[in-house]
Amino acid sequence: MVDSPAALSVEATAIPGLLVVRMPVHEDSRGWFKENWQREKMVAAGLPDFGPVQNNMSYNAHRGATRGIHTEPWDKLVSIAAGRVFAAWVDMREGPTFGATVHLELDPAVAVFVPRGVGNSYQALEDDTVYSYLVNAHWRPGIRYPALDLGDPTAAIPWPISLDEAEVSDKDRANPTLDAVEPVGPLKTLIIGATGQLGRALAAEFPQADLAGRRADEASGVLALDLTDDAALAAWPWSDYGLVVNAAAYTAVDDAETPDGRRSAWAANARGPATLAALSAEHGFTLVHYSSEYVFDGSRVHDESEPFSPLGVYGQSKAAGDLAVATANRHYLLRTSWVVGEGRNFVRTMLDLAGRKVSPSVVDDQVGRLTFAAELARATRHLVDTGASYGTYNVSNGGAATSWADVAGRIFELAGRSASDVTPISTADYMQGKQAAPRPATSVLDLTKLESTGFEPVEADVALVDYCRAALQISE
Repeated sequence: MVDSPAALSVEATAIPGLLVVRMPVHEDSRGWFKENWQREKMVAAGLPDFGPVQNNMSYNAHRGATRGIHTEPWDKLVSIAAGRVFAAWVDMREGPTFGATVHLELDPAVAVFVPRGVGNSYQALEDDTVYSYLVNAHWRPGIRYPALDLGDPTAAIPWPISLDEAEVSDKDRANPTLDAVEPVGPLKTLIIGATGQLGRALAAEFPQADLAGRRADEASGVLALDLTDDAALAAWPWSDYGLVVNAAAYTAVDDAETPDGRRSAWAANARGPATLAALSAEHGFTLVHYSSEYVFDGSRVHDESEPFSPLGVYGQSKAAGDLAVATANRHYLLRTSWVVGEGRNFVRTMLDLAGRKVSPSVVDDQVGRLTFAAELARATRHLVDTGASYGTYNVSNGGAATSWADVAGRIFELAGRSASDVTPISTADYMQGKQAAPRPATSVLDLTKLESTGFEPVEADVALVDYCRAALQISE
């Protein structure tokens, strides 16, 4: 008889991320039945939604068959289909718990979630034991990973059957001891579009990340990666990454209305994200992508549930990209507005005009909030680090909504000019005689969902003051 718990439960262990799953097993005279993997129930109980793609079974003919300690580069749920095993795990990840060990007996009522970087091993306690691995990456030839001597004195695993008497492969008997093992490093972060305003802010927020752009830049360490180049995509080591942040985008709103611009907008804003979503599904990395309030018609304050209603080609291409990204199981889609970072942008243009004694006309019937690239990068870090639920989040700086004319007036004040030197003008009058894409009148994003994760947006005016002061000091 199996000692089965009455209800499914998940328990933490001394190794971070290594979780013991106790599951009900239903028995009668014919045998037993269990739900070995039940995503909805197990995730609700506390198991990571790790996205398994392959199930392996290991048959052990004789009591004493011993396998491991192997540190394959994927997460796995290990369980018993028949018999019993003594199982042991050693943390092989770099960090303070390197070398920590956990061991316990597994029968059909007990499973264990093993995170990437933790060595896995077991010893059959009965003949005809069947051991199951449910993993979230496909096995492929040539994969290399650390292994550890089953008898390592530091791990000191108390094998019930002496290793001298156990059935162990020659390969496993030749594994190194812990002092000779190179710890497993964390999966890396990749920032795509690293040379843009947002990309530079993300690089500062994730200083250890790999950087990629359409063109290589040796001075800044940016590697070339073209998301439309199938050969380049196939050669890229996607399995090395746990997080891919896509800051690449076509943002020339007016040019997107032209034949060439339309093609470029759809390639960058729709095809690129769709490609990354497919790669996320294949390789299991978390995908972060950035969207725009231009996916809406600007008729109201926008929350995450609003259906798409884009006014122009740019918004249409961004909406298509949003739909593609949403197909990735592990994704954060950050919708933002009025982004300001390093390089050419509205704030720097106004500072330049103020310094040159120019008095511009600025539209006063488009309302929203500025989003400083550093704030958007900070929100990205927050969502990833806190493990917030995957999905769509509105992100901008906080505070009251303002018009572009209000922002320009405030910039002029900070530059030592009068706000009255900025002349308010309607969008219709400003665009008269120009080939321009339609703009949403309301770009205000509801930040309730983001704030519910514990993120507190910096007020837009506070960030604007800091940005202008820094820019003015540089120009001086």
